Amino acid sequence: MGTIHLFRKPQRSFFGKLLQEFRLVAADRRSWKILLFGAINLTCTGFLLMWCSSTNSIALTAYTYLTIFDLFSLMTCLISYWVMMKKPSPVYSFGFERLEVLAVFASTVLAQLGALFILKESAERFLEQPEIHTGRLLVGTFVALSFNLFTMLSVRNKPFAYVSEAASTSWLQEHVADLSRSLCGIIPGLSSIFLPRMNPFVLIDLAGAFALCITYMLIEINNYFAVDTASAIAIALMTFGTMYPMSVYSGKVLLQTTPPHVIGQLDKLIREVSTLDGVLEVRNEHFWTLGFGTLAGSVHVRIRRDANEQMVLAHVTNRLYTLVSTLTVQIFKDDWIRPALLSGPVAANVLNFSDHHIIPMPPLKSTDDSNPVTSTPNKPSSPPPEFSFNTPGKNVNPVILLNTQTRPYGLGLNHGHTPYSSILNQGLGVPGIGASQGLRTGFTNMPSRYGTNNRIGQPRP
Repeated sequence: MGTIHLFRKPQRSFFGKLLQEFRLVAADRRSWKILLFGAINLTCTGFLLMWCSSTNSIALTAYTYLTIFDLFSLMTCLISYWVMMKKPSPVYSFGFERLEVLAVFASTVLAQLGALFILKESAERFLEQPEIHTGRLLVGTFVALSFNLFTMLSVRNKPFAYVSEAASTSWLQEHVADLSRSLCGIIPGLSSIFLPRMNPFVLIDLAGAFALCITYMLIEINNYFAVDTASAIAIALMTFGTMYPMSVYSGKVLLQTTPPHVIGQLDKLIREVSTLDGVLEVRNEHFWTLGFGTLAGSVHVRIRRDANEQMVLAHVTNRLYTLVSTLTVQIFKDDWIRPALLSGPVAANVLNFSDHHIIPMPPLKSTDDSNPVTSTPNKPSSPPPEFSFNTPGKNVNPVILLNTQTRPYGLGLNHGHTPYSSILNQGLGVPGIGASQGLRTGFTNMPSRYGTNNRIGQPRP
């Protein structure tokens, strides 16, 4: 019996558990820098939102949403540190790696929702364009750009760094890559910076700041206020185009799909496993992405009955572990049992005839006799009729079949075998045939008895 607790401790609330996990993360010194950047981000975001209200610039508002996205990325980095500290539990047997995938997916989706909100506000502004004040427009642009770049380059965000490299390129990266190739052809030293492709977060920060600088100059020179709305649409489209591939990639991870770039390697490993000694079949294989850069899988392996289970398990795990870090292998032996068939002479000390039936296979009937079924004589040169009973080959040895049926003795019933002769004499073989005619078969030496019967010679009731 377990320990009886008379006074159970009250369960903590949701906020209490959240505070406990926050203290666990704050105990790591690496998270101090992230918390400091988070406090600075909140301060900068507050100032930028006030400047957006004073300048009445929707383009600066769209650029401020990138600063809010930086706050989400810092929170994702904290979650990544917390995941590394936590160990798998009985409820979450695979660990908590999928939580950081969920954080990346939520951050990118929220950034796209912000971009859609900017597009909706911009469409309304085209109908009635308000006046834009440029007093703090340029200052807010440089403050936001400086903080975004400083955050992206100072804090190593492992989840977003992996997603930015693994996800497909955005349309902004593709256009910049074309320009970079032309520029690197003139200045080869810039190839390490612009090629093969730039960081999408740094790229969108620079492109958004460039759009705000053009907006400031056109408003100052020509009082062209509509350019602010056009810049806001451009920043929103760049944000949506940058975040969409990351949302798709993280969404596929949440759906437990297999990454396309490892399908060929997995097929090769499965073929190698199927050729191992003792392996008969590899089936029910399932591989999925557990987290960023982590594959999980399960596979069933059918082996021979004489194979060593532990040896096969070690070889299969060794082959698949190079690609699948979390692997479950189920080994089961071949359970196909063949019936015991013996042919030829049987020694007296080999089988117990009380548990076996002996069925002597007689030689074929001569072809001169007529067939009782077709009522036509068989010619030596013609093949046997379609419904002939003499289908076994000639000179067939007796076949010994194992008798696995259990006879219920002691119930007052006689379960012996009825002689064939009594059945044939009563005319029960074929309807319409009397006792004098009987039934002719293709067997010439049909035994009169099959098994043992205590009621031989007695009339049937």
